[in-house]
Amino acid sequence: MKNYCNVKDPDMEDKANGSVDTKSPVENGQLPDPSNWAVADVVNYFKATGFEEQAMAFQDQEIDGKSLLLMTRNDVLTGLSIKLGPALKIYEYHVKPLQTQHLKSNAS
Repeated sequence: MKNYCNVKDPDMEDKANGSVDTKSPVENGQLPDPSNWAVADVVNYFKATGFEEQAMAFQDQEIDGKSLLLMTRNDVLTGLSIKLGPALKIYEYHVKPLQTQHLKSNAS
């Protein structure tokens, strides 16, 4: 199980209003490949990226790495029962880039 709670990307910084810049943590210059993540790994990833509260929705819905890679924008916006703003950020800045990275790494 990967522990993303200690991952700190230098580009991630706490904002004055308490929010966190939502850039993805990187491993060796690339986004991590979640294809083998357990549900706990998905939860830890989103906690580490500043979505502590929303991470529990992934646990409640039992979203593992394979499920995460299959999620559509609509799944994230409506299927997880989280607020629209965080849901949009989660999809655009995390789910979509992880899916793209996974496709690129498996295409080569």
